[in-house]
Amino acid sequence: MTAYLNALGVICALGSGKRAVAERLFAGDVSGLREQHGWRSEGPLLVGAVDAPLPGIPDGLADHATRNNRLLLAAALEIEADIRQAIARYGRGRIGVVLGTSTSGIHEATGGIARYLQDGHFPDDYRYRQQELAAPAAFLAEWLQLDGPTYAISTACTSSGRALLSARRLLDLNICDAVLCGGVDSLCGLTLQGFGSLEAVSAQRCNPFSANRNGINIGEAAALFLMTKEPLIREPGQTPLIALLGAGASSDAHHISAPEPEGRGASQAMLKALADARLEAGQIGYLNLHGTATLHNDAMESLAVHAVFPGGVPCSSTKPLTGHTLGAAGALEAALCWLSLSTDNRDGRLPPHRWDGAADPQLAPLAFVDDDTRLGERQRYLMSNSFAFGGNNISLILGDA
Repeated sequence: MTAYLNALGVICALGSGKRAVAERLFAGDVSGLREQHGWRSEGPLLVGAVDAPLPGIPDGLADHATRNNRLLLAAALEIEADIRQAIARYGRGRIGVVLGTSTSGIHEATGGIARYLQDGHFPDDYRYRQQELAAPAAFLAEWLQLDGPTYAISTACTSSGRALLSARRLLDLNICDAVLCGGVDSLCGLTLQGFGSLEAVSAQRCNPFSANRNGINIGEAAALFLMTKEPLIREPGQTPLIALLGAGASSDAHHISAPEPEGRGASQAMLKALADARLEAGQIGYLNLHGTATLHNDAMESLAVHAVFPGGVPCSSTKPLTGHTLGAAGALEAALCWLSLSTDNRDGRLPPHRWDGAADPQLAPLAFVDDDTRLGERQRYLMSNSFAFGGNNISLILGDA
């Protein structure tokens, strides 16, 4: 069944809103990654922080006051008119919420716990529920007064990619007529310190698939889709409907943090997505790579992509532009594919691959997008990869409905 991605709200280090994000995305603008102090004692850290003003939490919802929820609200407000149209059409009980996250409100929770350890009591605004992983979904449903299924998925860096797959299942099973789905993660000391302890964080801008790559930059983002099983009425001149045409998931369980070296689980996810979409590899016009710029992930992914696309496929990692947004990455990078398919992108531009150009001879060769690469009219099928701890893998295919 076709799952229509009727509307998109997005905010990340590239900007707030589709227009701002698209402009900097296709220009390959890496200026959104900037040094910030305060995340570690060793000095500043390069992160993909959102610097756009964020909306305040609405009256009556003060218990949900976290940066994570404010990022999510920014994305939701961009498509509020579409959401209200869906509520009027289907009713509040037929609209679900499925989000991916890995941070939820942990940033605020750690601040409250630090106060407790120092003073012996929590601050007055401390709310335990803010750190629950389902908190963003609960906030969105409460704000919109939705009564459909509401939950979050937390499978590390595949979380929000899996949220889109799970949303489509709710439509397939006729449990919902529409689902708000996507992902949100905010910068958080716990994750920054955690990846630092794994020696996976780079002090420089990340350099995917380069011989000089040495780790990730962490970012924050929210990307929210309105997914339906029938197209909503569009105004003349608006972007034509874009759909989730295929999804493939696998779990190779190779290691808690290291990917399976040969990329077998990653290949399986891509092949399952192609089969689900009833497409051949040669029909994919662009692949958004997971491309974290870590030694092992890039090596594995290059092998997997080369195996699935032996004839090559235009591809890029967008993490030098946004940072690695962890639980939001799957939805954010699907959103970047959505923007590539939008009619606002009239000349078929694709996200360029930003790196130092120093090819690693130990990696399988890939066909990286440059500033002149364009999406062919007959190749309007785009794939996005997300891979996570524990060998958790997902590939999504978006295209014209």
